[in-house]
Amino acid sequence: MNPEYDYFFKLLLLGNSGVGKPCLLLRFAESFNNVKQWLQKIDCYASENVYKLLVENKCDLPTKKVVDYTTAKEFADSLGISFLETSAKNATNVEQCFMMIAAETEKLTSRGTTAGGAVTSVKIQSTLVKQSGGGCC
Repeated sequence: MNPEYDYFFKLLLLGNSGVGKPCLLLRFAESFNNVKQWLQKIDCYASENVYKLLVENKCDLPTKKVVDYTTAKEFADSLGISFLETSAKNATNVEQCFMMIAAETEKLTSRGTTAGGAVTSVKIQSTLVKQSGGGCC
């Protein structure tokens, strides 16, 4: 682990192929039917205090959406998890998505203590990156 970091987190992006997971990650849902299965896997293999965020990518293509915003939002609300629409292609809510993950992870982490008993704290900084044409999609 790099000594410059206070914490090192692994981020697991789940979704069917073709939904833009690599593009979303590089930019800082036909997967919808499988969300319950993925959430069950999270419940089986992750700790209890894991932050869950349902992200719908490709919101820049409303005519090709399989699940509308209201349905996805209601589904997320029924499960008690956050929901956000994004577009890796035009960078809509991409930064907000990762900042939400970082902020919630910081909240969960800061409730604990270090091995020496000190309360943990993480400062999250964000810098906007100038968008170039086309993106990776």
